[in-house]
Amino acid sequence: QVQLVESGGGLVQPGGSLRLSCAASGFPFSLYSMIWYRQAPGKERELVANIDGTRSRTNYVNFAKGRFTISRDNAKKTVYLQMNNLKPEDTAVYYCNTRLGSVDYWGQGTQVTVSS
Repeated sequence: QVQLVESGGGLVQPGGSLRLSCAASGFPFSLYSMIWYRQAPGKERELVANIDGTRSRTNYVNFAKGRFTISRDNAKKTVYLQMNNLKPEDTAVYYCNTRLGSVDYWGQGTQVTVSS
């Protein structure tokens, strides 16, 4: 079955960096777009960035541009989110997502806390 497992979250000081990973299994990974979302306490889940399957084209929302980089390793069936210059407002649970047909699949999320 489809599984997405995020890792790499943690506590980091403002200005620091983290690299999140999402290991995928159960579907032909290289053919599908992968998306990172986040959800801060008391807020709705929001899109962060996405990367398509075959050409690895990327898109970012405004707050992620210039600070976050999404990438993928199709051989390892893993998508990454490199986050630099982190701010307290980046504190959230980060989720990876893929859509197969009409079905959305989500990982369990990884907590990112940016605090001094």
